[in-house]
Amino acid sequence: MEKFEGVIGKTYEESTPWWPERKQPPAGSPNIVVILLDDTGFAHLGCYGSSIDTPNMDKLAKDGLQFTNFHTTALCSPTRACLLTGRNHHTVGMRAVSNMRSGFPHLRGRVTKHAANIAEVLHEEGYGTYCVGKWHLTPMEDTSGAGPFDHWPTQSGFDRFYGFLQGETDQFHPELTRDNHHIERPKDEENYHLSEDLVENACKFINDSKSIYPEQPFFLYLTFGATHAPHQAPQEFLDKYRGKFDAGWDEIRKAWFTKQKELGVIPSDTVLADRNPGVEEWDTLSSNQKSFACRLQEAFAAMLDHTDAQIGSFMDYLDRMDLTENTIVMLLSDNGASQEGGPTGLMDEMKYFNMVPEDVDKAVEKLDDIGGPKSHTNYPWGWAQAGNCPMRWYKQTTHGGGVRDPFIIRWPKVIKDKGGKRDQFHHITDVMPSILELLDLEPPKVFNGIEQLEVAGTSFAYLLNAENEPTRKKVQYFEMFGHRAIWSDGWKAVSRHEFREDYDKEVWELFHLDKDVSETNNLAEAEPERLKEMIRMWWDEAEKYGVLPLDDRTLELFRSSVGKGSPHANRTYIYRHPISHMPAGVAANMGNRSFVIEADIERKKNENGVLLAIGGSNVGLSLFIKDARLMFDYNIFYDHKIVESKITVPEGKSKVGIYFERDDPGGEATLLIDGEQAGKMEIPFVIRLLGSTGMDIGKDSLSPVSEEYNAPFPFEGEINQVAVHLPERGNTLEESFLAMRSELGME
Repeated sequence: MEKFEGVIGKTYEESTPWWPERKQPPAGSPNIVVILLDDTGFAHLGCYGSSIDTPNMDKLAKDGLQFTNFHTTALCSPTRACLLTGRNHHTVGMRAVSNMRSGFPHLRGRVTKHAANIAEVLHEEGYGTYCVGKWHLTPMEDTSGAGPFDHWPTQSGFDRFYGFLQGETDQFHPELTRDNHHIERPKDEENYHLSEDLVENACKFINDSKSIYPEQPFFLYLTFGATHAPHQAPQEFLDKYRGKFDAGWDEIRKAWFTKQKELGVIPSDTVLADRNPGVEEWDTLSSNQKSFACRLQEAFAAMLDHTDAQIGSFMDYLDRMDLTENTIVMLLSDNGASQEGGPTGLMDEMKYFNMVPEDVDKAVEKLDDIGGPKSHTNYPWGWAQAGNCPMRWYKQTTHGGGVRDPFIIRWPKVIKDKGGKRDQFHHITDVMPSILELLDLEPPKVFNGIEQLEVAGTSFAYLLNAENEPTRKKVQYFEMFGHRAIWSDGWKAVSRHEFREDYDKEVWELFHLDKDVSETNNLAEAEPERLKEMIRMWWDEAEKYGVLPLDDRTLELFRSSVGKGSPHANRTYIYRHPISHMPAGVAANMGNRSFVIEADIERKKNENGVLLAIGGSNVGLSLFIKDARLMFDYNIFYDHKIVESKITVPEGKSKVGIYFERDDPGGEATLLIDGEQAGKMEIPFVIRLLGSTGMDIGKDSLSPVSEEYNAPFPFEGEINQVAVHLPERGNTLEESFLAMRSELGME
């Protein structure tokens, strides 16, 4: 309890009142806006060489400073952790994405409370703090309506949150959260797009603040889902780019490379890196491959252009509110362009996570769907490397294509060198200490009673009005899924890792990065002692910042936490209705395995609807009753396998479900009505990951899994509970099913 500093007498006449003062930042403190793009490469913005229209982001660069030697971690959650905390991602427990937990300190799926983030620090200083958009810093198993909420945005320093907790979402049917609860998206079916919704809510948050506390500055963390897959945009933006990339990725990359030199984004003597392994020469592709690849790139460009338009709308809002002059705006990307579309690109990006190649000749039959609500696309490697021009490799790697990214800062009140460029090396960990220095604040040594880790980043505030001062950064390591690199004094050593190979036997390359932006002149043989010293330095930094143990596991770490307290600690899930939407990391993991679903229901003659749905229109499964028939739709990347019961579901109380037995590579689905077989079908392919959009009980709230109904198609009867059972390895499905029913008293 705070100390009372007045005087208390017998009566109020004999007493002196005292009111605690709310802490306020000094008068004239700037507002701060950090705009974070997703999977946007070094070359993707117009001011970095692209032919994609990004006039509003380009204007930010024209009115501020453009960094050309800025680096990230090569992956989304780690970069976000570094940005907010100023510490390295391994140190704070975010080695990889928050969907993963390994049991080691460097991968907890959440940021340690020993690393207070910039929102927490600014909140304590009296700032209004708002997070709008993608979060992806909460363990996915903690993102249901049951929490725990201690690593959600509003428990991480933000006053308000509007956006999505997962790493991606459908832009037309997003998985939305407001503050501490999941919500349904606004009902404007025709014109809705998430990026527009995010900006609208960001402006509302600021209006709320400025209307009541006009002198209070704010910190806005505006993190678009764009341009992460699925690449989706309004039709007018898709139409704009028809035919714009028909020249192919070889010619487009060369054109962007030339433009980069003209703009001074890269030195005039930079060498364009060779095509990455697996990127085919454009002229050797078939007609269908070219058509498909072009449409995929058009969808990406449309999404980026549309995002730029929303950023323009937000900048106009700042102008109208007379906030532009004293608002620091930082714009950046979380990593390089994505390799997750594979060599051909994908009509459905979930194929990447299911290790399913794209049949391009079949996919071209749906070209007009690309970029719209009936597609979840990602582009091929060739376009990703163009986006990372002039460098090699992609997101998830520690070569330049993965870690060198755009960064722009605008602050009209302070920055005098408008349109200037800064080529000093800096890193994502430097954002937080830079903001603190600009506000004349120190990172706390203790926060909320918890001792704090030392901030690792180096402020770049010295560069705002100093063009030629050498970088103050001394050293920066990189590590992602076993790929390693280290930068020091203008040099970079980098080792590309092959899955499960011996780290000690892998080759290191050496580049003089200050003179070789594209990392094409390997000096390892010419400078063996320098390379040896840098490798030693990498191991020193790895030990210092908690990088070890090295771990190259990826998909096998998704949903890996089944310890005490996890929603996945048991194999039988009992869902009571009504229940909030459950994100994918919370829902029963029915991918790549046998399972049983049984719903205990009561219905009247004409009552139908969804009992359980997981996934979306691209991939997933749905159990529902339609026209009194029990139906099951197993959606394999828009290929719907459907079985309908031979008999009607009885009126009154009944138990209905599906009995799914995996038999690699396919399986068999059997409908059950009151324990009796009511229909059966063969499944040719068992899905490994059932999408990223989560699960609903009693409705299908996002993009509909099945085309047999109009979503959300809520069940009109009563649902007592829905049980999902995952059998123990080695047990037959029938044995597990009987054991589950016995345990639950459902015989």
